[in-house]
Formats: sequence, structure tokens, C-alpha cells
Amino acid sequence: MPTPKPFLSYEQQLDKLANEKNLVIGDREYAEKTLKEIGYFSLISGYKDLYRNPTTQKYKDGTTFDEIVALYKFDQRLRELFLKYLLDIEQKMRSLISYYFTEHYGEAQIYYLSQGSYNNLPKHTAGIGRLIHMLTDIVLWSTDYEYITYQRNTYKNVPLWVLMKVLTFGNIAYMYQFLEQRLQINISRNFVNANEKELMQYMRVLTQFRNVCAHNERLFSYKVRKHNIPDTIMHIKLGIQKKGIQYIHGKNDLFSVVIAMRYLL
Repeated sequence: MPTPKPFLSYEQQLDKLANEKNLVIGDREYAEKTLKEIGYFSLISGYKDLYRNPTTQKYKDGTTFDEIVALYKFDQRLRELFLKYLLDIEQKMRSLISYYFTEHYGEAQIYYLSQGSYNNLPKHTAGIGRLIHMLTDIVLWSTDYEYITYQRNTYKNVPLWVLMKVLTFGNIAYMYQFLEQRLQINISRNFVNANEKELMQYMRVLTQFRNVCAHNERLFSYKVRKHNIPDTIMHIKLGIQKKGIQYIHGKNDLFSVVIAMRYLL
């Protein structure tokens, strides 16, 4: 197995960048302060690709430490901007799911904790079981949220509109996936030109980007591996190129989030 990389002090990290990687460091005091605030892996490993020669694995001549920091800060601003609107979509989904589910089944927790309240196709059985186990754990045992504990102790019931506040965007998308189709249709009607299947496609991609933003990972070049948003009129109007029948942009990249926001906000 390869030898694990050794621990390096901040001074040694800067020496390595300057002497081994050909990076220009004008102000070492500022560079060390920046490494302390961000970390070598998050800053250097996260944002080196645009500046590095893939053959030599060194930085292109003249590349400066400040340029890498500038790219990091640009991406940081992107994360802040996109997260703001991703949270708006997340909140709308919380509201719609709790409204239409409760309208149909009632406010008792027994309904969203029951296998019979979901789309019980054979392929969904295991997923619904995991969903109910996760919801049950929060409703019956969690003490992390005062409003959950209050509802449990006072009314012996936690309505879905209270529980939804706890769930992550990923949890919400997971729950939507297993709702009965008529509920999915009612929810999707609140969005422009997105049917129930397309809304699920959007959510699968957006949850991944939401996590990238929340966990402070590199955003500008991120791509979702397993999911795509649906083909839209926007792809046609913008003349996005195709490779075969597949659009090469706007399907699983950051621009796909822009298109999704056009339809979901």
C-alpha cells in the first residue's frame, strides 16, 4: 500500500508548495494565516486543478497562492448565493408535503408511521421501511428538538407539519419518493411545468448540491454522478450542445441547478 502522507507544519506546507509544487507565495505570514483558517486540504487540494499542469503535477509558471485563495472565495460566494435559494425550495417542499399528506390522512402520527400510507410497490418496500424507521426514531425517542418533545409529552402525537421542520432536504426527497402518486401529483401542481416524476428528478439533484453548499465543499465544478434533471424547454431555447441524445451541460452540474430554480421558484 502507498505510504500515508506525513504530518507537515504550516511552515513545511508552504515550503512544499513553493519548492516542490512551483507555487508563488508572496506573503508567507498571510499564507500561513489562511491555511489556519481554511486548511490545506480544503484550500489547496480543493482548488488546485485549474492551475496545475496535469503532466508534472506542479503549478503552472507564475501561479500564486493569492489566485487559489481568490478562487476559493469566489466559490464561497457561490455557495452562499445558491444555498439561499435551495433553502427556499426545501422549505416549500416541507410545507407542501405536510399539507397534502395531512389533508388526505389527518394529523395523527400513526398515518405517516404506517406502511399503508405510502406507495407500496414491491420495489419500495425496503425504502419505506427505512423511512418509517427514521421517522419513528425522531418522533418517539429524539430529545434534540424542544417542539418535538413538547408535542410528544403534551399531546402524545407529533403532527407531520411539526416533524417536517426536523427533516433534511434529503429526508424530504426520500419521503416524497414513496408518497402515493395522487399526493405527488397534488404537490407537483404547485410548480411551473414540472410533473410528479420530474419534480423527483429535480429534488435528487438539488439535495446533492444543497449538501455541497452546507458542507463547504467545492461547488463551481461539482457534478452529481447518478442523477440528472429532466430535459426542459430551457435546454432547447439556450441551444445547449448534445453528445448523442444527451445534453453535455445543464443536466447534473451547477447550471442544472440554475435551470431547476427557474422551474421551482
